[in-house]
Amino acid sequence: MDAIRHHSFGPPETLVLEQVADPEPGPGELLVAASAHGVHLLDTTIRRGDASGPLGLPGLPAVPGREAAGTVLAAGPDVDPAWVGRRVVAHLGPTPDGGGYARLVVAPVARVHALPDGLDPTHAVAMVGTGRTALMVLEVAAIRADEVVVVTAAAGGLGSLLVQSALAAGARVLALAGGPAKVRTVRSVAPDAGQRLAVVDSRPPGWDDVARDALGRLLADGADGAEGADVVLDGVGGEVGTAAARLLRAGGRLVVHGWASGEANTLAGDGDGGRIEVRPVVGPGAPALGDPRDYQERALALAAAGRWRVLVHPVPFAEAARAHRELEQRGTTGKVVLV
Repeated sequence: MDAIRHHSFGPPETLVLEQVADPEPGPGELLVAASAHGVHLLDTTIRRGDASGPLGLPGLPAVPGREAAGTVLAAGPDVDPAWVGRRVVAHLGPTPDGGGYARLVVAPVARVHALPDGLDPTHAVAMVGTGRTALMVLEVAAIRADEVVVVTAAAGGLGSLLVQSALAAGARVLALAGGPAKVRTVRSVAPDAGQRLAVVDSRPPGWDDVARDALGRLLADGADGAEGADVVLDGVGGEVGTAAARLLRAGGRLVVHGWASGEANTLAGDGDGGRIEVRPVVGPGAPALGDPRDYQERALALAAAGRWRVLVHPVPFAEAARAHRELEQRGTTGKVVLV
């Protein structure tokens, strides 16, 4: 079968298309003919050989990827054969060598979900990872109606879901996105938001002043007289995340769910001297949340019902190196999916 492998750690070009032996499902497993393969920023970290991530490094050669959707071809010896022929999506779990970038994927049946009718496989792949995370972030954030929420990386697969969800909760949203095209993308996922959504390009010099002006307009539309945002949802960290966090009012909530810039949000350590409340979703201090499978089921249902507009950035399967390169260069909008 076709698979994407890397025999060494390094740049995107280490990812190559190769022929490998077809796998077979063992006890408790399904064999899936995959048509959509999720690409995560963590995949790029592992490919580079950075062992500081939460999953460690795989043995080499390795097939990256932990998310795949397709059709079940075969069931393991102790698995209900009724799975065969069903459209499914799987999250292969917290492992550095998940094997998701392959035409045939072996998945534990406990990690497989039947696809809701009408749900595109690329959208399903986004939901079992990114959609799950969005629901976790929202649970920690506890956004209330009439609050003002700032979302970093708002044109990404996760950020776009957070923007939609905050608006659905009745909040006003200041969305930060890198570049004019991404600004337009954010507006496209919430076409009916009107004045409750402001979108700011976070790339030009002085963007934070523009963001503060936009925040002032959002606050003027409210009735509570607050002098800053109530919540910042930050998965970027670094300069952008820290500047976003400085938009918070005293007592506001900084919800940290990642650091895509490679640097921490500098206000996350001490809460700006106790002025703001820091709520991590991952890492030290993060709360114990529910079963990831439950969040995945809920995310799939939201997408299938059309309550979430799912953004995907499709890349041909054979061009996995390109997918990694575009993701690292922040040239993507939505969830990156090999198709």
